[in-house]
Amino acid sequence: MSKIIIDEEKIDKFLERGVAEIFPSKKLLKEKLMSGARLKIYQGFDPTGPYLHVGHAIGIRALKILQELGHEVIFLVGDFTSKVGDPDKGSTRIILTDEEIERNMSKWKEQAAQLINFGGENPVRFERNYKWLSKLKLDDILKLMSNFTLQQILQRDLFKKRLKEDLPLKLHEIVYPLMQGYDGVAMEVDIEIGGADQIFNMLVGRDLSKIYLNKEKFVRANKMMDAPDGITMSKTKGNGINLGDNAEQMFGKAMSYPDTAILSGLELLTEVSMKEIKNIEKEIKSGSNPMQFKKLMAYEIVKTIKGEKDAISAQDSWEKTFSRKEIPTEIEGVDVKKGELLVDVFLKEKIILSKSEFRRLIDERAITNMDTKEKVTSQTEKVQNGVYKIGKKRFCKIKIK
Repeated sequence: MSKIIIDEEKIDKFLERGVAEIFPSKKLLKEKLMSGARLKIYQGFDPTGPYLHVGHAIGIRALKILQELGHEVIFLVGDFTSKVGDPDKGSTRIILTDEEIERNMSKWKEQAAQLINFGGENPVRFERNYKWLSKLKLDDILKLMSNFTLQQILQRDLFKKRLKEDLPLKLHEIVYPLMQGYDGVAMEVDIEIGGADQIFNMLVGRDLSKIYLNKEKFVRANKMMDAPDGITMSKTKGNGINLGDNAEQMFGKAMSYPDTAILSGLELLTEVSMKEIKNIEKEIKSGSNPMQFKKLMAYEIVKTIKGEKDAISAQDSWEKTFSRKEIPTEIEGVDVKKGELLVDVFLKEKIILSKSEFRRLIDERAITNMDTKEKVTSQTEKVQNGVYKIGKKRFCKIKIK
């Protein structure tokens, strides 16, 4: 068992930075963390898509603080809860197959290991909630459901919104908060970490811990960070800065954020001190060019996840590409067969998300073969050797076998 370290500066960082709310209170949680008791903490992640993103990293970095202090930390994959999926804002999620879930989560441990340690003296536990949720019998589920009224469950904002807009709300969806809440009971945790959009579910779990275990469960709700497109980052949409991206991709995506996101990006996604962030805020308000601070944000995001060496390389690549209008030399060539469709190659390499995005780029004349200087104008364009520029910030180097 690891020795508990009482480091008030680190504890205060855990309680304050990137925090939206703490239940029942920050004061009580600090007393618990300062007591010297070894606590059990977790955050859950449903594998509804193949990539963790920097929004998840907010919580993972909070887990890292408690791991460094000697507490027991659990990285929980919701391989059972993802069959239902936390209800989306406007529609019922498609129930995933076991194969889709396994495929989505196949690289998650590798992605998370950039930020937390699954080995060493105090390794983070990698758990899957299929272990206990799949074993619940109907009697167990009825007992679980009997602790709440339908009125209580329907108080969740997403459910209220569906009902107000007369959108379908299926019965399995309203059970999701109970399933997530039961995770904390099964693992007998002391603290749960999650995004502010998970507060309702986490508080259901807090109630269940009192009912089943007669113990307090603290909840730390993280502030949320939108994706560069202004929409909340989503594993399903794949619209965030993904932990599976390479350094150059991360830097480029960070640079596509609007200037208004710089301060929140620095607070939530980097290790830049809050004192320095306050100084940057003053400089921006006094008229300084935000570009220098956006570059700092992008650099620090990459540094936090990939390390300083990769951050330096990514910034240099971005500068060459966009400040000096050069094609990045670091682009790896993609080997393709003669006659392949360009859209299929872009999809396979995850340069675009869908064929509809490809059509939109064609309509906007936003795809260029940099060797021939010709715009791609056909949706059935076949590959040619050379570097393709897609939009303003994406490139693909084609090598025909």
